[in-house]
Amino acid sequence: MAIQPTNNGIVTENSQQYYQGSQEFRGAAVPANGQIFITDFDSGLILGSATSWSPNDVDYGLNNFKVYTSSTGLAGSWSQWVTEIVVTNDNTITLTTASPVANAYIVVQLTILTGGKYASTEAEKAYGQTVEDNYGGYQYIKLNEVVNNFMIAYVGQSKLIPNVKRTDVIFHTKRAMQEFSYDTLKSIKQAELTVPNELTIVLPQDYVNYVDISSIDALGVKRPLYPVNNLTTSPYYTQAQDSTGIPTQDQWGNDLEGTSITQERWHNANQQFINGNFTNDFTNDMWAYNWGGLGSTIGSGYGQMYGMDPQYSQMNGWFNMNEREGKISFSSNLVDQLIILEYISDGLAFDLDSRVPKMAEEAMYAYILHAIISTRINQPEYIVQRLRRDKSSKLRNAKIRLSNIKLDEIIQTMRGKSKWIK
Repeated sequence: MAIQPTNNGIVTENSQQYYQGSQEFRGAAVPANGQIFITDFDSGLILGSATSWSPNDVDYGLNNFKVYTSSTGLAGSWSQWVTEIVVTNDNTITLTTASPVANAYIVVQLTILTGGKYASTEAEKAYGQTVEDNYGGYQYIKLNEVVNNFMIAYVGQSKLIPNVKRTDVIFHTKRAMQEFSYDTLKSIKQAELTVPNELTIVLPQDYVNYVDISSIDALGVKRPLYPVNNLTTSPYYTQAQDSTGIPTQDQWGNDLEGTSITQERWHNANQQFINGNFTNDFTNDMWAYNWGGLGSTIGSGYGQMYGMDPQYSQMNGWFNMNEREGKISFSSNLVDQLIILEYISDGLAFDLDSRVPKMAEEAMYAYILHAIISTRINQPEYIVQRLRRDKSSKLRNAKIRLSNIKLDEIIQTMRGKSKWIK
């Protein structure tokens, strides 16, 4: 079957579909063995179960849409469709029972946070966030569409690539997505998390590297957290030792692992002994950098305030990566605090459903074209070099476009630079 080009420059949804996630149809007067309705949502229709449409099915909650019917189309007259449904090509619905939909009004409702306006009971509402996930989606193009467009525009007779396997294009497209995600695309994700009593948080499933970690105060203001650097560490190996210090093994010859004493001490540490944040009770706080504890006499650290290191003299808190457990470890003053984790993903967590900003679409085509030509034998070197320069040029343009520089914002920031420092 021939590959069709993607109409990514045309808006296919109307306002009702985009904002409310619903599309209305009218049943035929004399339906045959079921009726077919073709939706044109930007989001594909998903059936959680391939064998049952019943709300009693355990996988019914995985559907990203519901169907409602009415004989009049008036408010309050809608009822949920619970008979068999077939979905093909992500957008074609077949209502397999004929009689209930003759001359009826039919609505396909994507899941939405409000549940939609067609259900007659709370249980029938289409709760979810498929509609909200689609907001702002016009600025992106899916990787699957990038592959299709590349096969049409760059592969064929009288073109640089006469023929290529689709699997090869998919591979280079995924590699382009990964490379672009690290320093070009808007691939930074944010997770709002609460630090538990254990002072550790599991890394997100698609985590590659962190960008920034901040705590949120009572006003909703971000307060940056800092890496521990040389303050402490999370050991990768925590072998149990015998009385002579030799690691011990189990009956299968594997090293026995224990809990990290270093991390336990760090989680129980009084941060005021590290950051020099005083209170009025000097008896308990002592002085800055009293890393050895309270000491034997009050004021034993007197005179040691000079030379404070800014990386330690802050009260927001610290974090460090526990590579062994795949977690982030936090300092003791952050327990029960709300934090924002900003991290980089490689953009491939959802395979070919991943999205690319349209501002970087041309740069991605250039990357794929160069990657394919440069790995083929007997290619003229001047062609490879031309494609390499073209790739670099378009990547630079994509970075400039995605930097989202606004002159008014720069002016507003620079106004504060004109103040005299006295």
